[in-house]
Amino acid sequence: MYRYDEFDHSFVQARVAEFRDQVERRLAGEITEDQFKPLRLMNGVYLQLHAYMLRVAIPYGTLSSRQMRMLAHIARTYDKGYGHFTTRQNIQYNWPSLADIPAILDDLASVEMHAIQTSGNCIRNVTADHFAGAAADEVADPRPYAEILRQWSSVHPEFSYLPRKFKIAVTGAERDRAAIQVHDIGLHVKKNAQGELGFAVYVGGGQGRTPMIAKKIRDFLPEEDLLAYCTAILRVYNLNGRRDNKYKARIKILVHETGTEELTRQVEAEFAHLRDTELKLPESDIRAIDAYFAPPALVSHPEGDEAVKLARLDSRAFSEWLDQNVITHRNPDYAAVTISLKGIGEAPGDATDAQMDAVADIAERYGFDEIRVSHEQNLILPHVARADLKAVHDRLVEIGLATANSNLITDIIACPGLDYCALANARSIPVAQDISRRFADLERQREIGELKLKISGCINACGHHHVGHIGILGVEKKGTELYQITLGGSGDEQTSIGEIVGRGFAAEDLTDAIETIVETYLSLRGGPSERFIDAYRRVGAGPFKEALYAGEAKAA
Repeated sequence: MYRYDEFDHSFVQARVAEFRDQVERRLAGEITEDQFKPLRLMNGVYLQLHAYMLRVAIPYGTLSSRQMRMLAHIARTYDKGYGHFTTRQNIQYNWPSLADIPAILDDLASVEMHAIQTSGNCIRNVTADHFAGAAADEVADPRPYAEILRQWSSVHPEFSYLPRKFKIAVTGAERDRAAIQVHDIGLHVKKNAQGELGFAVYVGGGQGRTPMIAKKIRDFLPEEDLLAYCTAILRVYNLNGRRDNKYKARIKILVHETGTEELTRQVEAEFAHLRDTELKLPESDIRAIDAYFAPPALVSHPEGDEAVKLARLDSRAFSEWLDQNVITHRNPDYAAVTISLKGIGEAPGDATDAQMDAVADIAERYGFDEIRVSHEQNLILPHVARADLKAVHDRLVEIGLATANSNLITDIIACPGLDYCALANARSIPVAQDISRRFADLERQREIGELKLKISGCINACGHHHVGHIGILGVEKKGTELYQITLGGSGDEQTSIGEIVGRGFAAEDLTDAIETIVETYLSLRGGPSERFIDAYRRVGAGPFKEALYAGEAKAA
């Protein structure tokens, strides 16, 4: 895991001191809210419906137990006892007092954390596969590259005032678990025929009011050229991106309006000037960063399989959790565990201070002191001995985090919505809770199979509804909250944008509509192994529209 160097320490401490002075001047009335706004946004502080909100950066979603305990301390001391983990692998606190935020930032700095570049028109938190370094299908751990990008992008003077926010994601496996094709830059770690590491480069993906799938502009970029090529992309965007209309300012619009071929030509031309400059990554520097992410010393546990078999026989709940929330590790004696933050009827992505403390304890005892945050708003223990899985499960049961629903219909992604966000048109959390309760029966969930349901409270798509197998978008019409349904979205290596199926539904009718969609799928799927997304791609939207709106068609 990366540790701050001397520059990181001094820089973060200086930023805390600077912001403390700015907050004091705001509280004293020496600067207005309009004058304060750009200063607070540089430090991850938003003004929401009811209070300020602080968004804390968790680079590529990786935490130590010490850092998780600090997040718990902040929730307990300065907030209402919980935090909200986001689709950017960050954490948000929804109720801090502005006067307390400098102290929070001071506490974060003590464990090598900060809130810089979690807002504003800059390069945001670089995200990565949450199973990085553990997954059996991985070509290479993407986190060293994400760390290189973090160091390069942090307060980069050329890219601190971009036309709009800019998001980068990196994945190191053929199965894309980082949704790289809906990012401004998506990087897919590959090996060429010579066994050399590099990247397939995607540009211009994004969600929001104009969802677009990124275009591949390079099949293979040598790893030494990572910074030069990303700089070339950012320079082309900084020069030509729209600044007259914030809704057309993302790089996806530039790619669309310029054309992939012409944009690629411009990027390659800029890259030609940069590739042999100081931006070329020395092999020694890459390997030095690699060393920070060396896998833990995994001790052999040949008794693990037998322990798991016996525990399965003894506990149905453990067996179900094992099947749903545990994946194969590259070491056969180990596994990677998903800790679901989607308990039935709970707010997706939320964890209490006590739960965060307990997860830190579990990671320290059973998980080599490492925790991940997934962009699906769950927590991950990437390295757990199979022999310890039952003990981990039992501890998760005690703290209410043993829900066995990873990748099932109740594993819902949802933004905070109108309960918190000033941009939202509709509530997301109550809708998610209602759907979760309707489909609470685990046997039924498992019969339905893999189904990714995602909810956004507005068109900004913080809940990633565009790439949900079932997506739900909150809209406002004549003062009423309505929910528009999209079907067929996906955020993996076969990325697709969901199709709007028809008029929106009132909140009280929405869960019934989801029920209708699910029952329609079950009636037409080719067999128990055909996933919802595969069935939808086979039959199209027609059967679902007919089932949802049949009564209206007859009435007309």
